[in-house]
Amino acid sequence: MDRLILGRYIPGNSIIHRLDPRSKLLAVVLFLLIVFFANNLLTNLLLIGFVWFLITITGIKLSFFIKGLKPMIGIILFTTLFQVFFVAGEHVVWQFWVLRITTESLRMGAIIFCRFILIVFFSTLLTLTTTPLALADGVEASLKPLARFKVPVHEIGLMLSMSLRFVPTLMDDTQRIMNAQRARGVDFSEGSIVKRIRAVIPILIPLFASSFKRAEALATAIEARGYQGGDGRTKYRVLKWKRRDTFSIVIMVALGLLLYLLKN
Repeated sequence: MDRLILGRYIPGNSIIHRLDPRSKLLAVVLFLLIVFFANNLLTNLLLIGFVWFLITITGIKLSFFIKGLKPMIGIILFTTLFQVFFVAGEHVVWQFWVLRITTESLRMGAIIFCRFILIVFFSTLLTLTTTPLALADGVEASLKPLARFKVPVHEIGLMLSMSLRFVPTLMDDTQRIMNAQRARGVDFSEGSIVKRIRAVIPILIPLFASSFKRAEALATAIEARGYQGGDGRTKYRVLKWKRRDTFSIVIMVALGLLLYLLKN
């Protein structure tokens, strides 16, 4: 529960907190592109310093970002080790059977590791400084041009906002069911992997049942209120693009150009 980052918002009054969610989403997309320009020591140090500066000005503790990194650490380490042992190179450092470590593979593994860390930290920065409802509004507003092609933009935003809203509720249900199972003698932390997987089954069945009941109740409540979709509806929360949002995108573009010039 305490390690859950998805849907969690840390209140604050920093400039990043006050940015429009559309500019944050666009900044994340740009960051996912420019992070691939960092292919040497200098460019990676620039990106690390940039992300560290953003984390500092938000006033959010680094521990929250580390918590967001923990669920991904297995994939990150696997990908990094795969690069280290199987990327071809001329200068061999260590070799055993089909496994071989070269200076080129070590360099590539370090770059891949940094990329993963930076991407996770930057995306965590988005979720921690943006409320789930504002994030859903930003996605809906960003996809609005697709409405001309009959894409249900409003419905997509509604589904996203409801999904983010019920993530903490589902976690509460999971914790409640686990406590009930522990009271009946179920142990989730001991035994073999097969035994632990079997112990999860008594959690999934009541969790799915409660989720379906909650979804049915929510659908009934929406129909009872005469919900008709997004056509002609006004919004209580109106997004406003300001100068600081434009400035943030300009900074991301300038950073991308600088990394492109400094890359190998």
